[in-house]
Amino acid sequence: MKEIKIEINIRALRYEELDEKDRKLIDAAKEATARSYAPYSHFSVGAAALLANGVVVTGSNQENAAYPSGTCAERTTLFYANSQYPDQAVDTLAIAARSETGYLDSPIPPCGACRQVLLETEQRFHQPMRILLYSKNDIYVLEGTKDLLPLSFGGEYLKV
Repeated sequence: MKEIKIEINIRALRYEELDEKDRKLIDAAKEATARSYAPYSHFSVGAAALLANGVVVTGSNQENAAYPSGTCAERTTLFYANSQYPDQAVDTLAIAARSETGYLDSPIPPCGACRQVLLETEQRFHQPMRILLYSKNDIYVLEGTKDLLPLSFGGEYLKV
């Protein structure tokens, strides 16, 4: 038998401990939650991506009564960034979520489908993407998607 230990590194910071660039990105993600369309879950998520050229793009979750037809804020944001700025890597992605009573007490991670899109975006540009997960109490800072998806499936497995 062989045992494999996988470690991930997550820093938990307060909003005040972030630099100005990260605070602005978090603020943009929080603002994006206001554009969420979440009449079923009442759970609004916003994301903001800082591109290599300094442009910030945002997106929010968009629900549909046929649940699989909606999309998450992370995918909305990254697909928009990749379609409008196809040659610009995503340096940092900030994600914020709130319920009807306000922003959450603990950060929420992206769903599995979004994690895969984050990974593909990193692989597309051959560089890790910093991820900021916002909550009222802490902001989790991850240095790349591998910290969200340590045993990940990427295009390298399709090359036979």
